[in-house]
Amino acid sequence: MQQEWKDVGRYGTVGLELVLSVLFGMFLGRWLDGKFGTGQWLTLIGLAFGLAAGIRAVLRALRRANLAADKEEERLRRLRKEFHENQHH
Repeated sequence: MQQEWKDVGRYGTVGLELVLSVLFGMFLGRWLDGKFGTGQWLTLIGLAFGLAAGIRAVLRALRRANLAADKEEERLRRLRKEFHENQHH
């Protein structure tokens, strides 16, 4: 039960990380546009970098979730095998 709550905390923040990455990139680009007078080019570039960073965070979380699911599946497979072996003896 405790592990399930840890997973909720770990994966529940992925959406927040995505949004914050995009906003940070956009606002940094906007600030740089104001500083250098580059129109909205740096805002768009910052937005793109923020989006890329957010997508990377989502993919990392998916990879971790898949690894955890694979480990759990393997654990359950071993338990079933042990159970069936004990039933036949």
